[in-house]
Amino acid sequence: MSKLRVAVVYGGRSGEHEVSIRSAQAIMAALNTENYEVIPYLIGKDGKWDPKPILPEPGANEGIDVVFPVLHGTFGEDGTIQGLFEMADLAYVGPGVFGSAASMDKEHFKRLSVERGLPVVEYAIVHTGNPHKAVDWDTTLTQIVERFGLPVFVKPCNLGSSVGVAKAHTVEELQAAILDAGRYDLKVLVERAIVGQEVECAVLGNYRPQASTPCEILPSKEFYDYDDKYLLDQAKTVIPPNLSEEKIEEVQRLAIECFQAMDCSGMARVDFLIEKATGNIYINEINTIPGFTSISMYPKMWEHAGCPFEMLVGMLISLALERHSLRRALRYER
Repeated sequence: MSKLRVAVVYGGRSGEHEVSIRSAQAIMAALNTENYEVIPYLIGKDGKWDPKPILPEPGANEGIDVVFPVLHGTFGEDGTIQGLFEMADLAYVGPGVFGSAASMDKEHFKRLSVERGLPVVEYAIVHTGNPHKAVDWDTTLTQIVERFGLPVFVKPCNLGSSVGVAKAHTVEELQAAILDAGRYDLKVLVERAIVGQEVECAVLGNYRPQASTPCEILPSKEFYDYDDKYLLDQAKTVIPPNLSEEKIEEVQRLAIECFQAMDCSGMARVDFLIEKATGNIYINEINTIPGFTSISMYPKMWEHAGCPFEMLVGMLISLALERHSLRRALRYER
């Protein structure tokens, strides 16, 4: 049998460029040479492809059987690259255009979650990028503090890996955090700070998704930020989390519900906050291209479930081919 030709696309115009490279290296190492031929495509921070871009033209990609996008954040996890693959009629790993875009934009993710009855933390949106209307800081800051109190979390609406995320304890910190997050996106999300446990759950599948045993994150800092995730190597993880069996089952149920509400396929990691004071479970966000580095929890959770890294990568490729086959059977004309 001939080898399956897998194009691994990584890097990208994103604040998570370096993390993407590390994830891609792990995935390419897991694609054994007996079954797969790896075709790497590195996208630079300037958007240039090396060796060359995949042509967005059906039939022009005879050398590629499936694409494995390992592009975290902007221009990779937000539906843009998925649109390119759809135009080129290429099978690809992970959710499609809508699922990627809906999951990436934190405002629309929250709106869809509320519509489906899923528990999310109360939030407000600040439009920092409107060139025709400057932010009324006195009113904005006052309304946020009156509604949520302090501290609050501030995040760019379209980014990941905790880039641009801050916890604001004072009004001055709040304004500074909004301005900083506004460097990464035109919309900034502000939400009530939850004191409690940080839990993650991996989801795998297309039309019958399964949830892994969740894991608990024990940050070494006040919250699980970029440095704690990728640089300090001091955060700890626990599988299974320190939760009752009933709570674990509820996290798994909500993870699958969230996955389906966002119209996801293939893979996603759903992050939760368990409030200490009330015991309430909140969905924090969903990541459609989770990390695959040596310390990333998505593959670790499936490894705990008996699915090692190499098998997981193979399953994701199979799911991509399955979805592509079903979509190719659709008609686009009368």
